[in-house]
Amino acid sequence: MSSNPDQALRLTSFSHGGGCGCKIAPGVLAEILKKSAGFPVPAALMVGIETSDDAAVYRLNDEQALIATTDFFMPIVDDPFDFGRIAATNAISDIYAMGGTPIMALALVGMPVSQLPLDVIGQIIRGGETICAEAGIPIAGGHTIDSVEPIYGLVVMGLIHPSKVKRNADAKPGDQLILGKGLGVGILSAALKKQALDDAGYASMIASTTKLNRPGQRLSHLADVHAMTDVTGFGLLGHLLEICRGSGLQARLTLSAIPLLDQVTSLAQAGYVTGASARNWAAYGHEVRLDASVAVYQQALLTDPQTSGGLLVSCAPSAVEQVLAIFREEGFHDATVIGEIVSGSPVVEVKL
Repeated sequence: MSSNPDQALRLTSFSHGGGCGCKIAPGVLAEILKKSAGFPVPAALMVGIETSDDAAVYRLNDEQALIATTDFFMPIVDDPFDFGRIAATNAISDIYAMGGTPIMALALVGMPVSQLPLDVIGQIIRGGETICAEAGIPIAGGHTIDSVEPIYGLVVMGLIHPSKVKRNADAKPGDQLILGKGLGVGILSAALKKQALDDAGYASMIASTTKLNRPGQRLSHLADVHAMTDVTGFGLLGHLLEICRGSGLQARLTLSAIPLLDQVTSLAQAGYVTGASARNWAAYGHEVRLDASVAVYQQALLTDPQTSGGLLVSCAPSAVEQVLAIFREEGFHDATVIGEIVSGSPVVEVKL
């Protein structure tokens, strides 16, 4: 159930939630942001908070734009090295989701120093460093605090040509939807917390959550890739709805086409779901039209919070084979077409 199954200290026992399941529920977040004061937006700010995109993008000149993002959370696993790796992969993903190339990171570290051995904290940080090295970027600084719960993440910066930025709000009618990773991280993490996840299930979760979404860099060069995001704490439906709202279009999903991580179906049927899944549905379920034959556990799969989830790509039908080829060349063999974008009000229809 971890790379060190005999480890007595369980990181997940220090936190009330884990991974992207820690996110403030989308409905609550919308209410908070609705009351925030407006501010002057500089012309150089290409992407801000207006469409709930993955990162901010600021045009530096005609050839370069800066992408900036941050992400951090409490432990989703007990192994400290794996926790660091997952958190770093998740943070860097937002740069790839915009189509950019990461260039530098800053570490965000909050730890209960009096309760966690310093070696454990060091392993978390080393896990993050390992992923940053894999992405080819330095951790150039950061900030640390003594906190009640363990928190780790990164601020990440990247670069992209201004004309190559892939927002989540530019989908077009007729686009095909491609998902790069299987769903089910939240379900696997719920089973792990209840000590019901075997070694094979744990290995599946770690392999997915520590896999960098590098295809995003290459996909940014394809003109027929219209919109892109990554699936994280709001689940597949939540992040697809952001595409729909931003683009003013409707989406249709085929449930049977959606890839799932190993063991996820049986665990979901057994009731291993997160509280965040229900909060997600409560926030946006009114914008989803489910086929009457969709089971309760299948609904939970669609709202399952993903930590370091896959890229969700909206592209012209003519680009599908090229997009899938890029995913496969980068080792994302689960990538597949899961639905389409059509004209209509910004809702998601789900059929079996």
